[in-house]
Amino acid sequence: MMLLYLHLFWEFFKTGLFAVGGGMATLPFLYSMSDKTGWFTHAQLADMIAVSESTPGPIGVNMATYVGFSTAGVPGAVIATFGLVTPSVIIILFIAKALKAFRENKYVDAGFYGLRPCSVGLIAAAGVLVVKLALFNVDLYSETGAIADLFNVKAVILAALLIVATRCIRKIRGLHPIFFIAASAVVGVVFSF
Repeated sequence: MMLLYLHLFWEFFKTGLFAVGGGMATLPFLYSMSDKTGWFTHAQLADMIAVSESTPGPIGVNMATYVGFSTAGVPGAVIATFGLVTPSVIIILFIAKALKAFRENKYVDAGFYGLRPCSVGLIAAAGVLVVKLALFNVDLYSETGAIADLFNVKAVILAALLIVATRCIRKIRGLHPIFFIAASAVVGVVFSF
């Protein structure tokens, strides 16, 4: 069991260290972790995204806690979460100490500026991954080879309706995001997403 805890910590430590740009930037790492460790499937990852997005707190931390709990119970949840946030804490401590000395340094400023494209790339990869998980059944398609199995028809119809509604109906455009989260939860339960 101790090896599992160490493995959880290490996988989430690496994720926390390299997922620059926030919680959505952890998704490509979690997708890879799914393939490498077998702790969860791609379908479970999609469920984790939905639960993590609709619960309070940072998505990356919520997902680390979810994976840790489903893999090794409460101790696993604590260890995975701790593994994810440890790199950030260490880096922030170093930056806070060094920033006092190098606050006006043009190289430090350029370094922070250079991290922006990395963040955009990781978040874009996360967006593509979410679309892939939500709208396509790639695993089912690879098993059957039938083009009809490639698309999650209910999800594609729902996405099309949401795009049309939010673009064409002004009252919907002005609604608070909480409304969309609650409505999505209801639709997910009613239509068994």
